[in-house]
Amino acid sequence: MPAILLMLDGVRPDAIAAAGCPNLTALQARSAYTLSARSVMPSITLPCHMSIFHSVPPTRHGITDNMYIPMARPVIGLVEALSQAGKKCASFYNWEPLRDLSRPGHLHHSCCTHDSATNVDSDHVTVDAALAYIQREAPDFAFVYAGTVDEAGHRYGWMEPGYLAQLRHVDGAVGRLLAGLPAETTILTLSDHGGHDRSHGTDLAEDMTIPWIVNGPGIRKNHVITGSVSLLDAAPTLAHILGVPVPPQWEGRVVDEAFA
Repeated sequence: MPAILLMLDGVRPDAIAAAGCPNLTALQARSAYTLSARSVMPSITLPCHMSIFHSVPPTRHGITDNMYIPMARPVIGLVEALSQAGKKCASFYNWEPLRDLSRPGHLHHSCCTHDSATNVDSDHVTVDAALAYIQREAPDFAFVYAGTVDEAGHRYGWMEPGYLAQLRHVDGAVGRLLAGLPAETTILTLSDHGGHDRSHGTDLAEDMTIPWIVNGPGIRKNHVITGSVSLLDAAPTLAHILGVPVPPQWEGRVVDEAFA
């Protein structure tokens, strides 16, 4: 059964209801979810994504801003673990630094679409590319990243009308992705961080609190996860869903409560 990691950069949990997002709201209702999952410090895009894919905090992977540097003590990432287990992996994104989330030779397909800073429709373009590949090649795992809501936060301010309008626009892309995925697909939808004013990166609750929503076969429906959940739990949970052993150096855990 395939699995998708859908990343909505910069989406605060309270923004989903405030913006009026029918697709995300409907997904939440048929999923196991929490609107109080935790990001990592610093709550910045690349450090957060390295923590998502390697299940260790920035103090271990060493990336503390949006500039990639190789790990002094490498930790196996989600894509490498899946690839070594014979899984076919793909990545679709519109922010180029995310090319460094996995090491060369482990992705079957990688696609960087339009720059999210300059094109409000960029996430729709990314979803189009992802759907075309998923429907044609049937990968076991795909990462689909949507970056324009974060850009709107920096431009207009988090929770301001322009930010909420962009989230509503991206919700349409989410709906098209969900409608086009093969039956029996598991999808984990989350954000890397929230935001306040026109920034993020601090330990404020507005920056650190994120949505974490998982849906698919064997997942509980309309269930609020009561246990604590963090970014570090994404990779172990996805590995478990795909039947791949969780590497012992990962610090996150499988979110068992999500499973029926």
